[in-house]
Amino acid sequence: MRYLELRFTPVALSRLEGFPTSEVLDWVCTAAQQASADFSLPTSLIVSVNRHEPVETARQVLQLAADYKNRGVVGVDLAGNEVEFPAAPFLPMFRDARAEGLFTTVHAGEWGNAENVREAIEDFEVTRVSHGVRVMEDPTIVSLARERQTVFEVCVTSNYQTGVVSALTNHPLNRMLMAGLNITINTDDPCISDITLSHEYQLAVEELGLPLPVLADRVLAAMDAAFLALEEKVKLKAHIKSELNRLIH
Repeated sequence: MRYLELRFTPVALSRLEGFPTSEVLDWVCTAAQQASADFSLPTSLIVSVNRHEPVETARQVLQLAADYKNRGVVGVDLAGNEVEFPAAPFLPMFRDARAEGLFTTVHAGEWGNAENVREAIEDFEVTRVSHGVRVMEDPTIVSLARERQTVFEVCVTSNYQTGVVSALTNHPLNRMLMAGLNITINTDDPCISDITLSHEYQLAVEELGLPLPVLADRVLAAMDAAFLALEEKVKLKAHIKSELNRLIH
């Protein structure tokens, strides 16, 4: 049993060929549903908007995301340039998205500072922060994230390729774990980085020295953090746990 969450930015795809955003959403949902059926791989979609886009554009996209809840869209994400563009203008619409039954996540603490992580946790009330590695710069915010058990979607290769960390061995993944933070290991954009999730798992073990039992625990943490109904997560986690025990022991 497997499960896949995919993020996409409708505005970027729309501008690429000049198609209406609503059509892009329809095509992506249709393609994901078809591929999910063809490969017996349950798939959910997260619609992403960018900080550097107009707020009204984001509002329209997030309303479309709510309209497509029955077509595989489960959540919304705020990404983009966190150094030059604040997140605060997008806060009301993210609250609206949650009221519509969508999960929410925010890119924070990648290029921006630890304060952006605090904002994501306390103001946006997200349970998952994308990247978040700069949280380690502020012990108070580390404590906040540990207390809330905020999930950090850590992307090792991406952080190295974009210069967030100067070397793979400098990545704070292990320090985040030692601080009691709830991290998961992710690909970010596998096409741009030319990687797979298996590659990232291997990297964590071979380059960062992550013990296999700890890796297995982080895989299960990802199941707990999935944007799924509780009963679906329980079933998925039980299956994955069985497979991990078989592989490790």
